[in-house]
Amino acid sequence: MSRPPDAAARRLMERLDLLAGFSDEPDALTRLYLSPAHAHAAAQVMEWMREAGMSARIDAVGNVVGRYEGRERSAPALLIGSHIDTVRQAGRYDGPLGVLVGIAAVEEVAARGIRPAAAIEVIAFGDEEGVRFPTTLSGSRALAGAFDPASLDMRDEDGVTLREALLHFGCDPSGIASLARRPEDVVGYVEVHIEQGPVLEREGLPVGVVTAIAGATRATTEVRGEPGHAGTVPMALRRDALAAAAEMVLAVEAVGKSEPDLVATVGRIAAAPGAVNVVAGRAEFTIDLRHPVDRRREAAFEEVGRRLSEIGRRRGVRAEMRLTHAAPAVPCSPWLIDALAAAVTAAGLPVRLLPSGAGHDAMALAPLCPIGMLFVRCRGGVSHNPAEAITAEDAGAALDVLLRLLLQLMDRTEPR
Repeated sequence: MSRPPDAAARRLMERLDLLAGFSDEPDALTRLYLSPAHAHAAAQVMEWMREAGMSARIDAVGNVVGRYEGRERSAPALLIGSHIDTVRQAGRYDGPLGVLVGIAAVEEVAARGIRPAAAIEVIAFGDEEGVRFPTTLSGSRALAGAFDPASLDMRDEDGVTLREALLHFGCDPSGIASLARRPEDVVGYVEVHIEQGPVLEREGLPVGVVTAIAGATRATTEVRGEPGHAGTVPMALRRDALAAAAEMVLAVEAVGKSEPDLVATVGRIAAAPGAVNVVAGRAEFTIDLRHPVDRRREAAFEEVGRRLSEIGRRRGVRAEMRLTHAAPAVPCSPWLIDALAAAVTAAGLPVRLLPSGAGHDAMALAPLCPIGMLFVRCRGGVSHNPAEAITAEDAGAALDVLLRLLLQLMDRTEPR
């Protein structure tokens, strides 16, 4: 099979640039769920879907769904997708790349006059980032039958409920329950996404095949010591909560470095009373642990607790960890990992298997169907930032791999 023409990669990049123009802010890319910018972006995505030979519609939860019909109307569909909402002051590739490369792949299939046995659907989810409302993955959860109706009463910072926003967008919230797909109607779900990390760039690789979406454990640690005058309390007699917390932060980092694929982050720390001339009597910091294997993550969390307790005893302070969040790892389907790896090999590229440390719509769809993900190299591993960047060559490589995957799976009509 020949590669898609360079013109397809250039058109893909041009479309990504054009979509980035739909923003709720004039001088930055901010496209929130069910906002005017989301509506304009959804309309443009539907237009491109139709140009590619698909039918297109907006469903009851605000997803844009394009369908390229197969020869067998009753055969289960292959889903391709990602999201078109963004964080505030975002980059232009996190999410939209996966949607537009899916459209480009279907466009190439149609241009070659190929009609697969089963349908291909490209889905542009509207709520992956969870910025506007205190909920996330609304669109993908709806397809998986896991949408929580209580979230319709959640409000944004302006007091607008999700229900009201959906109605204003032209959606019917009462139809969300009917969006749930049956497992027998879906072959699998594939998501192309920028890596959001530096591994592929460091290794000189344009794409990588994802093995799992890492599970995450988050906690808040409170350290209590004894406040005192900075000039009168001797160093040997201090119970400095902030100094103890500093050593604990380094202990968290050390655990994170103790094995491959484990990451440990302290993203926020605060001290009280917070005066320049007072020994801190209290400190608080966050912990975020991630690993693609749950038991390894859980063991790391226990090790962090053990080390923090030891530091606290030695320094005469009390450290208390409070669990705030725990989400299990989501493994990608072995057969889709193999199929993506075969497509990468067929494209003449080395196969690099790697986990995802960030969450994606794929994890919400995992209870419904097999999932697979392809990562694309991004400059500096930068994401959620206007400096996000990929090359047209890498976008073309991703399109090539996805197209080869589609042709490989074209006549699959039985879910695994």
